[in-house]
Amino acid sequence: MGLIDIHAHVRRIPGPPHMGKHYPTPEQLIRIYDKLGIEKGVLLPAVNPECAYVPQSNEDVIEMAERYPDRFIPFCNVDPRAMTNSPDAPLGEILRYYRDRGCKGVGEVCANLPFLNPLVQNLFRHVQDVGLPLTFHIAPQIGGAYGLYDDPGLPQLERSLQLFPKLKFLGHSQPFWAEIGRLETPADRYGYPKYPVREEGVVPKLMRRYPNLYGDLSARSGYNALARDPEYAVKFLNEFKDRLLFGTDITSPDTPTPLVDFLSKLYRDGRISESVYYKVTRGNAVKLLGLDE
Repeated sequence: MGLIDIHAHVRRIPGPPHMGKHYPTPEQLIRIYDKLGIEKGVLLPAVNPECAYVPQSNEDVIEMAERYPDRFIPFCNVDPRAMTNSPDAPLGEILRYYRDRGCKGVGEVCANLPFLNPLVQNLFRHVQDVGLPLTFHIAPQIGGAYGLYDDPGLPQLERSLQLFPKLKFLGHSQPFWAEIGRLETPADRYGYPKYPVREEGVVPKLMRRYPNLYGDLSARSGYNALARDPEYAVKFLNEFKDRLLFGTDITSPDTPTPLVDFLSKLYRDGRISESVYYKVTRGNAVKLLGLDE
């Protein structure tokens, strides 16, 4: 059985390029998947204006998933400022509509607002009520970035995990995964720390404390979290094997995908079991999204 990618982006019609690159088309992504042994992937609409690309509609993603139902799984996305820019906005009306159209989750939430901003908390409340998981991107600052803002140590994420215990949060991006180990300096949140995990950071501690926190291993950030210290990676994968999910975060036809080979090598070398490899690369996505196996 092929891998399931928890985090991908596509555009039916390429929009303006960012740094010379476009999201892949559905056909381009399928060709990439065929080469990598990925059976299907979750398509995340980029609706927040802070994103590098022109905002994308949920309908665009739904249409592509309906065209290739064996390859794509749609998520929907709702900006926290939608429907009157109010903390009382009835966002559940939108979310229920897209859930009933087949969307299996919400995200990638990239609004550059603090986690504890009332607009964001309103979104979390409605997503929890509708019963969908939510993928978020963390930004290290307000302004000049995209993603929900949190401080070093992720206290606002922790408070959100406490306030919405039935909402499954999928953690993603550099500021999230940099904290798999203790930060040497707060500036390490902006990039990809290369030093080993000498002391555990806040991410494994939060995952132990809150069963509603999951790890989206996509992008360079997720790969680096494991590859920076393979010995710790084995321990981390084994401990949290039921809440870690393989992903690519493919954003252009030439996006590198080193996590595929990294996890495969750990399995081939006997450092993680077949069960752990299956759960991380496929089984956890099947369970989380309610897919037919």
